[in-house]
Amino acid sequence: MKMAQLSSASGVPVATIKYYLREGLLQPGQRSGPNQSLYGPEHLRRLRVIRGLLDVGGLSVAAAHQVIDAIDSDLGLAHTFDIAQRTVSPQLERTALAPDALAQVDDVLDGWLVSPDNPGRLAAARVLQTFRELGQPDLSGWVPAYAAAALAVADADLDEIDARADRESKTEMVVIGTVLGDALFAALRRAAQEHVTAERYAAPPAP
Repeated sequence: MKMAQLSSASGVPVATIKYYLREGLLQPGQRSGPNQSLYGPEHLRRLRVIRGLLDVGGLSVAAAHQVIDAIDSDLGLAHTFDIAQRTVSPQLERTALAPDALAQVDDVLDGWLVSPDNPGRLAAARVLQTFRELGQPDLSGWVPAYAAAALAVADADLDEIDARADRESKTEMVVIGTVLGDALFAALRRAAQEHVTAERYAAPPAP
């Protein structure tokens, strides 16, 4: 299909497609003339991936470029996961975090195979540090419950990846699932909060 047809099928304006091509987010089409290229289903699929990363995942173009490069690479899934996590996570330095906050996270993650500079470990320590600064130091029941939920979500993530048939689709799911999974979990948390609140604190029925 020509670019105008690709634009119509994807809902992405031609000018935006040209921008993605210039930025290397979208691979070039097959040349069919001096100023003409043809595009296939793979371009339509990639456009949908790009829009998901940018519009729903909230990534910058530079960050989307990094994760798309990971999809197109021949890296193993573990390495691809690492790239995806670090791309979508805040860049934190261990030295900027309170040692007691890191120790509290490590107590919760005891037995987990997590590297010292894992972005989730560092981000969790920053959250706990902030809670302490706000006068909320005792989270002994809340944080372990979150950790247990996170393990269940991680199992679901990997089950979904394992269900994919080939490496390309597995890698794509690693990247997209990492980005959009964050958005999905936050959305479901909001719905669950309303549900549990209604169950616990619902006003009594009118007489």
